[in-house]
Amino acid sequence: MADESILKVENIRKAFGKRHVLKGVSLSIRKGELKVLMGPSGAGKSTLLQCINFLVTPDEGEVWLEGSRLNRARKHDLYAYRQQVGMIFQDFNLFDHLCALDNIEIGLVRVKGLHKDAARERAMGELERVGLSDHAHHYPAQLSGGQKQRVSIARALAMDPKVMLLDEPTSALDPELIGEVLAVIRNLVANGMTMIMATHQIGFSRALADEIIFMEDGQIVEQGPSVKMFSDAVSERTRAFCAKISELYGETF
Repeated sequence: MADESILKVENIRKAFGKRHVLKGVSLSIRKGELKVLMGPSGAGKSTLLQCINFLVTPDEGEVWLEGSRLNRARKHDLYAYRQQVGMIFQDFNLFDHLCALDNIEIGLVRVKGLHKDAARERAMGELERVGLSDHAHHYPAQLSGGQKQRVSIARALAMDPKVMLLDEPTSALDPELIGEVLAVIRNLVANGMTMIMATHQIGFSRALADEIIFMEDGQIVEQGPSVKMFSDAVSERTRAFCAKISELYGETF
């Protein structure tokens, strides 16, 4: 059977000095799937996402997008690849001196080469998509954490990514703001966006993830459908972690 994955990574390894953060991680995802990375702090989840997007250069490993192996030595190929793999960070990474609209528009003009009028129209469309059209001219300092994260999602969507990587997108938010960001992500899932997301949002993951990938100590310990992982995980470590995180978030299986 042909490989139907839209994105595949094999044997990703990364060390910072003597600390081996990733120890040969491999995974793949099909178009329209949501895969969730879980695991304790220091498991390697953020580094894995950054390696997939080459914000951090892996020491070893290969990446395929739509069946084509990325030759990261060719800057043009790497540049094109990054445009197709969007990244959402914990801390938003917005330009503080630009309003919400300009934060989205700038990439469309400088990276995509759109005329300013076309870029502005697209940027407004993406702000409307995340429910922030009435905040278009507000600066990050005037936005709540949830609004900032929604702007960062709109900015990534404007680039028409084939895959989106989300690194604990709600971890920096107050509890009452988490719902508005998860609602946007839930809508993306419903509309077929392909996503790999690191999160501890148990209820969200259990309801929407196609697969849970549990990581510890730079390796994938176990992976499987969300129902199985939350109720019948093979690894005792996976069961213990899910039980603890559920307790912290006040959720039950």
